[in-house]
Amino acid sequence: MSNKTSLTLIAGGLLVSMSPLAMADVPQSCQTVRFAEVGWTDITATTALTTQVLEGLGYDVTSDTVSVPIAYAGMKNGDFDVFLGNWMPSMASISDPYVDKGQVDRVGANLEGAKYTLAVPQYVYDAGVTSVADLDKHADKFGHHLYGIEAGNDGNMLIQDMIDDDAFGLGDWQLIDSSEAGMLAELKSKVKNQGWMVFLGWEPHPMNTNFDMAYLEGADDYFGPDYGGATVYTNTRAGYVDECANVGQLLENLTFTLDMENQVMGAIMDDGDKPAAAARSWLKAHPGVLDGWLEGVTTVDGGQGLPAVKQSLDIAQ
Repeated sequence: MSNKTSLTLIAGGLLVSMSPLAMADVPQSCQTVRFAEVGWTDITATTALTTQVLEGLGYDVTSDTVSVPIAYAGMKNGDFDVFLGNWMPSMASISDPYVDKGQVDRVGANLEGAKYTLAVPQYVYDAGVTSVADLDKHADKFGHHLYGIEAGNDGNMLIQDMIDDDAFGLGDWQLIDSSEAGMLAELKSKVKNQGWMVFLGWEPHPMNTNFDMAYLEGADDYFGPDYGGATVYTNTRAGYVDECANVGQLLENLTFTLDMENQVMGAIMDDGDKPAAAARSWLKAHPGVLDGWLEGVTTVDGGQGLPAVKQSLDIAQ
């Protein structure tokens, strides 16, 4: 019998139509999709977009915000199914050991053209700080501080490596652990008074339009070439794509763009929208993206995926 053929059974004198997928007793582990998030707005945005699609297909979705190391330990231990934020190569030291041991699967790239390295306000750049090699010449103006995000983050670890190596004379500088929101609040405060600050910057992120900022050259040995040029990958717990093939197909189809993420993040950070509302609004305004994402993907009970998701989002068909 074809997977697309339904079977009608007589139960208690009633005709009961069941799809083969429903009859196949879908594993409980596949009926709820469990995401790891790490408190970065770009991953909040992509997780929210994916959640809207999965819920439209009939899946239950959970999302927990944890540190990067906990996200990987959680996938290894089977506590999380999916993580959409494997920034490479900067996250290699954390993610590669799990991938190399077969404890976590790197499914595929979901974003190309990202970047991730140290940055300064544009007025600091214009004053002559254009490279990480220029930082220590102005150490007093920076207060000997390098601002990162949450403790355990790969970017913070790279900054700490620079300090530990005394690279560029930064051995007596201090890494300030904070959070994405905390770092940006500090940046906003500094910019008001033309204060000097060096911080972790990345794209996609609304910081690139909300602040007049510039990325520093010279940190290739730590963050990689092209200003920490990055590709972001989807990761899952080992074997998840095969175990949960329908969700796996969606994850393999899933790609984002810098513009898409900047728009959804802007709605969250600048307009104050809840992530689910921001994702839903973006998808309703750009329904064409669903065609590629849902190719070969069904609802949880075997129905057609694309019309079900469009119906759930109130998109005209």
